[in-house]
Amino acid sequence: MNPIKIAIADDHLMVREGIKQLLELDGDIVVIGEADDGIQCIEMINKVCPDVLLLDINMPRMNGIQVLQYLKEKKKDIKVLILTIHNEVEYLVRAVEIGVNGYVLKDSESAVLKKAIFTVYKGETYIQSSLVPLLKRRLDDRVIHLENDSLTKREVEVLKLLAEGLFNKEIAYMLGISEKTVKNHVSNIFKKINVSDRTQAAVYAIKNNFVDLF
Repeated sequence: MNPIKIAIADDHLMVREGIKQLLELDGDIVVIGEADDGIQCIEMINKVCPDVLLLDINMPRMNGIQVLQYLKEKKKDIKVLILTIHNEVEYLVRAVEIGVNGYVLKDSESAVLKKAIFTVYKGETYIQSSLVPLLKRRLDDRVIHLENDSLTKREVEVLKLLAEGLFNKEIAYMLGISEKTVKNHVSNIFKKINVSDRTQAAVYAIKNNFVDLF
């Protein structure tokens, strides 16, 4: 397998250098770009094509949340993993609402960071386990409007597999149905639980205990 291409946006040079040395140790990850503020991060993303962006929140000119918002609005084909010191639930919830692919604290062990990178690279969602209870409590305080009465049994099966990071083709194989049928189920699920993407659907699955991702 080719190395996963990583870009790092953090305003501390020593942090970037430390992360780079750590990640490139085994040869399965390569750092292809660095930025020390939000504007530079966007310029970098437009020049290089990383698979995953490690994004700090506290940065000059544009913070990480603003950069995340920009990347999602522009529909950039890049996985975004926030790596931050902030464990405040407000930052986490806002990032999830925008559509972040992963959220990890800087004091995590290296194995956790690498697992998060490989997880989001595969198209799955990774929220550090210690943060999941905070996220669930905050989501429990919100009312998720269902446009229809409930999910069907088949839709629940599809949602569980979707939350585990499986693609439509893989879900179709697992359930013995066509990929087109899966696509229709996913569309119906999004409408019923009032979400717009797979990350938000995964968060819904966590909140409602459909699946344990971590």
